[in-house]
Amino acid sequence: MLYLINFKTYEESLGIKGIKLANLIAEIREKLNADIWAVPQFTDLKEISKIVPTLSQHIDSVLFGSHTGSILPASVKDAGVMGTLINHSERRLSLDKIEGIITVSKQLGIKTVCCAADIKEVMDIAKFSPDYIAYEDPELIGSGRSIAQEKPEAISKFVEVLNEINPEIIPLCGAGIATKQDVQIAQELGAKGVLVASAIVKAEDQREALLNLVL
Repeated sequence: MLYLINFKTYEESLGIKGIKLANLIAEIREKLNADIWAVPQFTDLKEISKIVPTLSQHIDSVLFGSHTGSILPASVKDAGVMGTLINHSERRLSLDKIEGIITVSKQLGIKTVCCAADIKEVMDIAKFSPDYIAYEDPELIGSGRSIAQEKPEAISKFVEVLNEINPEIIPLCGAGIATKQDVQIAQELGAKGVLVASAIVKAEDQREALLNLVL
């Protein structure tokens, strides 16, 4: 299973705290031989990408030029990241922007993890062939309620639909995932990885939270 730890913009994951969490992730990766990637805040990308495999939380579909304020894909690649999230529920994008980001990412060799809020969006996004699609029910994100236990049928349907459209796209899921049981259910339903945020980043004991998550 793949574990993506989204640092979001939590205070607990900024700067030195983010680097500490990245080192914990590196420790657990080695200890459990687990595939865990960090998704840190932009200002910490360069430092954290030296510690663990790293994704950017977002990029824009721009090339070098006059794009003040945009997140230049080439800049995050230069910072050492291996990929990017796209269309997270907290950074929703139109389909044309999603397509543009995926196109630029392919040109630069940046992996794309594109989030989708429902089956229709999964079907629309799959046409652009991202590397991964992560199904996350917006109602459950940050709720403390796991999609794996609250809506397992939604994960099954997502995996089924994605396999029918493009079996090369890797299915991930998220929203409230916090425990080994959640991960086990997601895996049994066909997901190849999970997205996790507050359950790890805001945990009182981040090491224990990671150990309680990773199979």
